[in-house]
Amino acid sequence: MQQYLQNKKGLVQNVFNQVYDQYDLMNDFISLGIHRLWKKNLINMMNPSQNQNLIDVACGTGDIAKLFLNYVNKRFQITCVDPNKLMVNKGKEKLNKFKNLNWIISTAEKLPLSDNMFDFYTISFGLRNTKNLNKVLAEAHRVLKPGGRYLCLEFSKIQNSDLEFIYKNYSKLIPSIGKFVVGDEKPYKYLIKSIENFVNQDELIDLMKKNGFKKCTYRNLSGGIVSIHSGWKI
Repeated sequence: MQQYLQNKKGLVQNVFNQVYDQYDLMNDFISLGIHRLWKKNLINMMNPSQNQNLIDVACGTGDIAKLFLNYVNKRFQITCVDPNKLMVNKGKEKLNKFKNLNWIISTAEKLPLSDNMFDFYTISFGLRNTKNLNKVLAEAHRVLKPGGRYLCLEFSKIQNSDLEFIYKNYSKLIPSIGKFVVGDEKPYKYLIKSIENFVNQDELIDLMKKNGFKKCTYRNLSGGIVSIHSGWKI
């Protein structure tokens, strides 16, 4: 499934080139810090043990990797993948005390990795920015071990009309906040459009099943502002 907005040449890369240096700060601003709780929910839902490994795709500056390593007492190797070199460099700088991170610059649609490598595949606020959802999901399925689990944390569709009204009006302020923090509102206009155009919870479940995942479920957080989708490679 192609995503029209993300297929505009250079658009997503340029967005993250503009915001990488204030990426974490801006996440705190626009989510009022709640993104940290959402990510902790993802790790708790994963419940990893110390003999399991993780690939975190569209890793940004490494928030999920850090939470995972703290959960398993900093053991085991994590592969962090992101298409943006500036974001990866920021992540390396932020997490320089961790020695068991493998950073790869790559798109989610074509991972330079072998089949059946990982116990967990996570993608946090990154699936929405990819060009082809089917290719991303097929690659996720390919690199997971049999018995491995796919987990996606992403903005979703709010299922309460009152909350949706509040959220839509708050969203109109986000480009102005972006201009204040990073000096440009364009990346955050893209953010709002990408959320509005993204598939809903059930549509993503259908795409996961189409690409081989079993026992597919989702959990809404904050009334459906975001959701965590889960599927297994069996």
